[in-house]
Amino acid sequence: MIVSRVGHVVRVLFVLLACVSSALAQSAPSSSAHPWHGSEEKQIEADGRRLGESRVTIEPGKTYSLAELIDFAETHNPETQLGWERARAQAAGLGIARSELYPTLAAAALSQTRRYEILVGDRFVRQTVQDYDVVLGLNYTVFDFGARSARISAARAEVLAANFAFNDMHRKVIYQVEEAYYRLLNTSGQKDAAQASLSNAQNVQRAAEQRLANGLATLPDVLEARSTTAQSEYDLQAVLGNEEIARGDLATALGISAAAAIHVQTLDQLPTPDSVADSVEEAIARALRQHPDLLEQVAKIRSANARIKEAHAAYFPDLTLNAIPAAQSSYGLQQPMPWAHSSGLLGGIVLDLQWTVFDGGLRKNRLAQAKAEAKATEAQAELARDQITDQVWAAYSNLNTALRERQAATALLEAASQSYDAALESYKYGLRNLLDVTAAQRTLAQARAADVFARTQVLSALASLAFQTGDLIQQNAARP
Repeated sequence: MIVSRVGHVVRVLFVLLACVSSALAQSAPSSSAHPWHGSEEKQIEADGRRLGESRVTIEPGKTYSLAELIDFAETHNPETQLGWERARAQAAGLGIARSELYPTLAAAALSQTRRYEILVGDRFVRQTVQDYDVVLGLNYTVFDFGARSARISAARAEVLAANFAFNDMHRKVIYQVEEAYYRLLNTSGQKDAAQASLSNAQNVQRAAEQRLANGLATLPDVLEARSTTAQSEYDLQAVLGNEEIARGDLATALGISAAAAIHVQTLDQLPTPDSVADSVEEAIARALRQHPDLLEQVAKIRSANARIKEAHAAYFPDLTLNAIPAAQSSYGLQQPMPWAHSSGLLGGIVLDLQWTVFDGGLRKNRLAQAKAEAKATEAQAELARDQITDQVWAAYSNLNTALRERQAATALLEAASQSYDAALESYKYGLRNLLDVTAAQRTLAQARAADVFARTQVLSALASLAFQTGDLIQQNAARP
């Protein structure tokens, strides 16, 4: 009867455990045709909503300059925070390497009670022993043939590499803001140009309708003018959409919500340079001297050379000192005797000399690996140098091209404006047909768009050259 009740209780417990485990587990869907919604999905969604809430806001009524936008992004962009934390973690790694120069001291307090019976003569006597111990362990590496100093040198070089990577993160964030800023200026300028083109098309349409009312034009002329106006309206809407996207890109580069309203200086408020300040040779030399990516590779070469020294040190012995002082207090009771007590300072000092005589080629292969990694790092630095040289050359050429295009666009806009004014005036007096006017209007619209694009292209190319040379993060660098 008792066995039957126990079996019933076991079955009930088994069913309860099965129910609990099925409730807590995330079961897969019955087939691949259905989505998988686990029990933890709501909590993950709530965490995702909290993560998506931006705590950074921008002043809604303020007009920001490019320098202010860059300062804002360097403070709030998550990429700079990521680089900063990585640099701090690497700095902590240097502290870990330096700690090997000092001894380690550990303390332990022990207490144990042992009770057993021992045979004394023809009977067993119960014995109780109580021990209290306070132990200090001192461990210090006296000599290791430069292994610790090599690890410290490698860690110090890795800290430098992390710092250069952090600076490079700032360089990229600054350029990301500049690119988004100039793209926004371009789309805003294109919007103004599209609105001016729409106004011109409406003027042509009104002139055609007026001539039709006076019997001086035909209906096809009016329809052609209306078609041109509709096309200009369509082009304006497309430009407005591009402007909204550019504002979202700029907000994202700043580290705020893409829906934030940002007011920036207009293109007309920015000066546009007419020439390049220095030669391409000077720009390349400056890039090879201060580019953070190349400096990071040089720091990695230092680290790799230090790892070679560390691998060499493994061929030699290590001498360590171990000191273990211990204060012990013991109490013992052996019936029917009274309690006994003993205390004193115990321990010892050990000098440990370890020298690996044979390791199956472990040290040899580690040394070969360190040398190969050093060669690879040097090759990577040479590759970075060649890439930087090519990038500076391309950026310099693009800037010169943008400057020439800017001059050509200025001349084109002036000529197109004069041509449109003359064609419209002549059309009003019946000296030109509508096709000539619409052609002049289209040329003027294209010239306006080209002028805006050329102006922003000069600023963007100038920022690209500063990005490739590393001028953006120099202390004496002037904000565009």
